[in-house]
Amino acid sequence: MTVLTDKVFAAEKSDPSGLTHPQWQGRFPYNDIITLLDVNRPFNLAESTSQDLTVGDVLDMAGLETVRGLKLGYGRSAGSVELREEIAKTCKVPADHVITTQGTALGLFLLAFEVCRPGDEAVLVTPCFPPSRDCLLGAGVAVREIKLTFENGFQLDLDALAARLSPRTKMVSLASPQNPNGIRTPRATVEKLLDLLEARAPQATLFIDETYREATYGDEAVPDSYAGMHPRIVTGASVSKALGAPGLRTGWLTVAAADLRARLVIAKMNTVISGSVLDEALATALLRNRDSVLAPRRKLLAEGLAQLTAWCDSERNRIEWIRPHGGALCCLRLRADWFDTTAVSRFWDLLPEHDLQLASGAWFGESDRVLRLGFGYLPPDRLGPALAALSAVLDAATGK
Repeated sequence: MTVLTDKVFAAEKSDPSGLTHPQWQGRFPYNDIITLLDVNRPFNLAESTSQDLTVGDVLDMAGLETVRGLKLGYGRSAGSVELREEIAKTCKVPADHVITTQGTALGLFLLAFEVCRPGDEAVLVTPCFPPSRDCLLGAGVAVREIKLTFENGFQLDLDALAARLSPRTKMVSLASPQNPNGIRTPRATVEKLLDLLEARAPQATLFIDETYREATYGDEAVPDSYAGMHPRIVTGASVSKALGAPGLRTGWLTVAAADLRARLVIAKMNTVISGSVLDEALATALLRNRDSVLAPRRKLLAEGLAQLTAWCDSERNRIEWIRPHGGALCCLRLRADWFDTTAVSRFWDLLPEHDLQLASGAWFGESDRVLRLGFGYLPPDRLGPALAALSAVLDAATGK
């Protein structure tokens, strides 16, 4: 079931990651997920992306001469026309509904900063990617959390969410598929959620993070974007996850409401002015070639998920898992009948000795008994050995 929490998070009073940093004075809470930018062990099962593209891969798509002739002046605050047109095709909305951002997280920060004022609240569905929470806190927003549970397959309970809505609610934020678990929110649930907002939070914007939407498995159909479904909905996504180009730092929002769209362009102008014209040109080329890029990646994700499924079945006495709907990630849990508190701590301590890297559930608002495992980052010939190493850690942590 969904868990309601009575705690209203505020950046200066709490660390929702579950970590203790008594000397931390930042406007944004500290979270150890930042270590993923600094550490990359041989068996990296912590990343949630597909395998990374190279600069050469994208230059081949763009054409070297095109890039050589690119003038490095300021870009448009709304984003380059060419890039917005390509994004619009993927989302099936008019190009002028698109605003580019330096990643989805910046888009959410600007959205929260613009639509919320002192005394306003945002309702956040968790567990979630830490910046999805922390950028709200950094923007000064009071955050009310709706915590989804492992036991209920991380499905959204609309009754629980309705109990958190009020006229003070100016934003509801969720992801589909979710990070860290890869679970989608059904379209019918979003339709009912829109009805709830109309009745209980008439000024609220519904933000849906669709970063993993196109990271499907094999020949599975790609769900339609929620962009354009309703004027109240703002979607966000990027080239980081499904397309494997997080280093381009190129994301976007789709915003149907003209007034809000104009305000967000001004907000972007007053923070970063514009995106990098080079990054946006390369992202445009990548999106123009998205089908040829995504097809082999989806095949690899399907193969990786099959390997992981077999491993989870073999380890079902020691771990539980929820099969994801999309993305290169899922959640596993160390079974309480095998892992007491000491064994859980020993599990995390042993990972470096086996060249393993995993993402702690505590980073996302879960307990450290839960972990996020990425199965798309390592090549197929490395995923099997990494899972074997993980079994060795389970052996060593329990002594069984």
